[in-house]
Amino acid sequence: MNDAHDTRLLAADEPPAFALEREQGASPFVLICDHASRRLPRALGNLGVSEADLRRHVAWDIGAAGVATRLAAILDAFAILQNYSRLVIDCNRPLSSADSIVTRSERTDVPGNANLTAADAAARAAEIFRPYHAEIRNHLDTRRAARRHAILVSVHSFTPVFLDVARPWHCGVLFNRDARLAEPLLRLLRDEPGLVVGCNEPYAASDLTDFSLVHHGEARGIPCVEIEIRQDLIADPAAQNAWAQRLARLLRSAAQPLIARL
Repeated sequence: MNDAHDTRLLAADEPPAFALEREQGASPFVLICDHASRRLPRALGNLGVSEADLRRHVAWDIGAAGVATRLAAILDAFAILQNYSRLVIDCNRPLSSADSIVTRSERTDVPGNANLTAADAAARAAEIFRPYHAEIRNHLDTRRAARRHAILVSVHSFTPVFLDVARPWHCGVLFNRDARLAEPLLRLLRDEPGLVVGCNEPYAASDLTDFSLVHHGEARGIPCVEIEIRQDLIADPAAQNAWAQRLARLLRSAAQPLIARL
């Protein structure tokens, strides 16, 4: 930590736990990006992880922030992006999960996460996990009080190869109990020429693995969906913009009947 008498994780001049886009956005869509950044707090150094590994998918969802930011602009939608690496604390896992603070990701060891004290783990939760989710919760509370509709879209990306296994999907549509938005979006994406689209692939959404979708979407009864895009398809700004344009068009179509009934 910063010194023997300072238990804070983030220094005063470091970014807060989240960044906001289009705070006054008029769209019913609310965009979240749990793994937007590979930034590490200075107090943690590099966690014992090489710079090359910190640029890989183990540290963040490559390209997801670019897609989310562009999608927010196209839709005129509020977006919140988490500002620190998933290796510090995973904001899409319950704090009780073994994957909340990992000591190994794929084949990359994270020595800085080994043998953490309870105080160190609590500081990461208090300064990164909880403020990020509190901001999402506060925004949704404000919308509800103003009688404004909300449709939650969580933007993620996935590596083309994991543990030597190639993933054939260009994107995936993830959902847990609430498929109101996921099912029409899945149909529309599968109608797009040339796309291989996974249903709960490459991951299956669940209470244990998708905190944001479950906590902010399902628990409130808000239509919600998690979108995964393969990272090699959104590696540069032009590709991110193309995917944002596609998703904006399809999300509007998929959500239109829902909005009429909300």
